[in-house]
Amino acid sequence: MHDDRTLVEARLKRVLDERIRPAVYPQSIPLDVAVWTAPGEPVPVAEGLAGPTAPIAVGDRWGAPWGTSWFRVSGTVPQAWAGRTVEALLDLGFDENMPGFQCEGLVYRPDGTPVKGLNPRNQWVRIAAPVAGGEEVLLHIEAASNPVILDYHPFLPTQLGDKETAGSEPQYTLARMDLAVFDENVWNLVQDLEVLGELMQELPVDAARRWDLLRAIGRALDAVDLQDVNGTAAAARAELADVLATPAEPSAHRISAVGHAHIDSAWLWPLRETVRKVARTTSNMTALLEDEPDFVFAMSQAQQFAWIKEHRPEVYAKVKKAVADGRFVPSGGMWVESDTNMPGSEAMARQFVHGKRFFLDEFGIENDEAWLPDTFGFAAGLPQIIKAAGSKWLLTQKISWSQTNKFPHHTFQWEGIDGTRIFTHFPPVDTYNCSMKGSEIAHAAKNFKDKGVAQHSLAPTGWGDGGGGTTREMVAKAARMRSLEGSATVTWETPTDFFTKAEAEYQNAPVWVGELYLELHRATLTSQARTKRGNRRSEHLLREAEMWAATAAVRTGFPYPYGQLDRIWKTVLLHQFHDILPGSSIAWVHREAEKTYAAVAEELNGIVDAAQRALAGDTAAGGTLLFNSAPHTRGGVPAGGAAAATVGSGGQLAPREAGGHVLDNGLLRVEIDGRGLVVSVYDIGAERETVAPGRAANLLQIHPDFPNMWDAWDVDAFYRNSVTDLTDLDELTPVEDDGSVGVRIVRSFGDSKVTQLLTLAPGAKRLDIDTEVDWHETEKFLKAAFPLDIHAERYASETQFGHFYRATHTNTSWEAAKFEACNHRFVHVEEPGWGVALVNDSTYGHDVTRTVRDSDAGTTTTVRVSLLRAPRFPDPETDQGVHRFRHALVPGATIGDAVREGFRINLPERRVAGDREVAPLVTVDNDAVVVSAVKLADDASGDVVVRLYESTGGRARVRLGVGSELGDLVATDLLERPLTGATVPERAGDGVQLTLRPFELITLRFGRS
Repeated sequence: MHDDRTLVEARLKRVLDERIRPAVYPQSIPLDVAVWTAPGEPVPVAEGLAGPTAPIAVGDRWGAPWGTSWFRVSGTVPQAWAGRTVEALLDLGFDENMPGFQCEGLVYRPDGTPVKGLNPRNQWVRIAAPVAGGEEVLLHIEAASNPVILDYHPFLPTQLGDKETAGSEPQYTLARMDLAVFDENVWNLVQDLEVLGELMQELPVDAARRWDLLRAIGRALDAVDLQDVNGTAAAARAELADVLATPAEPSAHRISAVGHAHIDSAWLWPLRETVRKVARTTSNMTALLEDEPDFVFAMSQAQQFAWIKEHRPEVYAKVKKAVADGRFVPSGGMWVESDTNMPGSEAMARQFVHGKRFFLDEFGIENDEAWLPDTFGFAAGLPQIIKAAGSKWLLTQKISWSQTNKFPHHTFQWEGIDGTRIFTHFPPVDTYNCSMKGSEIAHAAKNFKDKGVAQHSLAPTGWGDGGGGTTREMVAKAARMRSLEGSATVTWETPTDFFTKAEAEYQNAPVWVGELYLELHRATLTSQARTKRGNRRSEHLLREAEMWAATAAVRTGFPYPYGQLDRIWKTVLLHQFHDILPGSSIAWVHREAEKTYAAVAEELNGIVDAAQRALAGDTAAGGTLLFNSAPHTRGGVPAGGAAAATVGSGGQLAPREAGGHVLDNGLLRVEIDGRGLVVSVYDIGAERETVAPGRAANLLQIHPDFPNMWDAWDVDAFYRNSVTDLTDLDELTPVEDDGSVGVRIVRSFGDSKVTQLLTLAPGAKRLDIDTEVDWHETEKFLKAAFPLDIHAERYASETQFGHFYRATHTNTSWEAAKFEACNHRFVHVEEPGWGVALVNDSTYGHDVTRTVRDSDAGTTTTVRVSLLRAPRFPDPETDQGVHRFRHALVPGATIGDAVREGFRINLPERRVAGDREVAPLVTVDNDAVVVSAVKLADDASGDVVVRLYESTGGRARVRLGVGSELGDLVATDLLERPLTGATVPERAGDGVQLTLRPFELITLRFGRS
């Protein structure tokens, strides 16, 4: 037989595009349209429905950036259409290639009842099936004219990312407002041909099945009368029936499809617009669930459910009913799909606490899975947190974006720093926006790395990022692929159904130990420094507020602010969303975040101040107490307590012979040269130099920073090819204050200025570095370098409830790819017996490299902290202005010292007038054990909850001291529920004896005696 394959394939494309698809709506009439543009921010539905409208026609421009227009569309169904299915086609000016990234709408009936959302891939509203003819149609559309930020030429700087700079030029042209007859037979023919045509393209050319499909498609196209598609569609479908009915092979890959609409809680739109995106998407999905009995939809992020509950109760009522029916599935059990690298220990725990509790309270649902398809890598401490929250599975997809190394598994056990293992799945479909294309389904089957030992994978199906969700076309395609020869099988299933099957069939899944590092988006550890500083400060203020309020409540009857703390926690957790905290959102988002963090700080400082005053006694007695919020004794003040402050002896400040200054406090001797650079940090007790020979520490370095794409997200390895050391000096001034000695350094570079204060405090074995940068650079990367005279093959960086080791070398491509990584409060580098810690109060990104010196063959290990970037997309003014950072270099530090100093710099002592020392509610007698939270139980019972963990990576025996105010105790999960089968720690008098495994996390709940 002659090979006419390409001829038939080309014929299929043209006939579908030019004849069959247009015939889905064979008849149409225009609707009458009027519009009211709401002034300013969105208005309530009732106000929008009642707004004064003016006529608007198809072809007219509408919609200033970030505006809201209320369209009123009306018309009459022709009598001639009686017995037909009729739909309204409402095209606001969509580009079908940008669902979720442009204008959108929510359709209402005149009484304010939501009908469904409108987006580029979902422009129809069913009027009736069938109609009687003569029906009056009246619909209202709340249309959001969100501007296109990520356009066909992506990453171009734009002022559209903030309503204050976006202007008022209309963005869209009204394209179509019609009533139309919907021919379901032709629509089904389209789905038949698309499924078979897409499958055919994925099969080997020499496969018999491919030719079976080709011949069937050819016969179907022969059966179509191009002048009467609607009259001949049934005959064409009949030619395809046999090939559609041929079942899949028993060995076919099995895909669990779950309806999905990954909605970024903020990204290229502000938080307020996400509220409406969620309402539009959930309206669509509840409607689709009513029409499609096999369909299942899953939505994560408790915050998004809370938004529609608060702002769109009529939509929430539909959601609650669908959840009760078991087909709208709250998934993931987190408050938002957060970043997991940067949130601190307690914050990461509270993501699950608040998310899971919301789903339990609202729906009675306990989530077993963490659902994080789009997060930018996963910290090594996360498995323990997932388990401690009562969950056991994890789904993500983003690791497939890694640039250098292909992850070796799709289904595996992920082991965290403490040994906890979580059953984890990466969908091999390689997208969380699967649209059921044949190419996607074929890719999932071919790509699946666990063939031969496993058969199941999951496909999150629906338009996402900006929302939209699953379409009826996707559901129709999935139905045809339920069992279709040549294709993977597709079945709608809940996440629980999928994980249960996958875990059962793959009981000896391979193990991956340590972080799941994304070899992409590394710059999110540095972009938008104010947002990161706000997050870090909020986390530590929440620790203080809970601890002091709990202590005051137990000791003085202080009213514990349950509701206020719950609200603030949820605000902070929301801003840890994986495009807010990482700094990859538009200017509007980060401008609002800065104001929000300031308000959070004011509230939390108010709680702390009130609680400490309640504890401090007589404020007029003339005494001063030092309140220590850190988990370690400081200045003689116990952790979590307050006592009179003591001051160590001061240091000495002297001129340096070769220029500059020498600082000495008896523990460290620091030399700062005439350039203001640290050329020596000598550990007097250890007789050991910290700074590598011939090098200078605290060296500010600036690099060009123009990645190939994803400006705010990415830093590419070639940035290191060019570097400028900032050594020019404006000012070098000695400073002495309250026993501390130091120098003030001022430098200018480009259009920017940096002021640093380097100090040695009395009795402190650390060099404190306070930095203020007035930053006005563009597409530059600012780092501070610390070349250390240490030979180390690995270094430690803090993560949630512990630390994690990375290599200093680049033996493999996996190690080389980690050229920018995350730490929390410290980085620690060590030779046996002596190490150095670099601690910080708000930075996360860093790099560590090693070189061998020609002079003495010694090794220099250089730690560099990332301070600032200046990308121009999506926020063209990223990080412009004044920033403040605090770091400290700690020579001779053990891991325990690094932990202690990391808390110290983030939890400065508070001085309060008073005369009554405060004993801690709880104490520990082993510094390796850190108390991460002291609070009252969330159920307002008055019970005291204490969370603690082993921080050094070794086993620890510890006595937890408790006062007489605390009674019986029980071990709990993160949600403060008793652990089934857990051994209750024994209390002996005023203490509890515990033994912790390396990095083990324990939560204890004490009754009140």
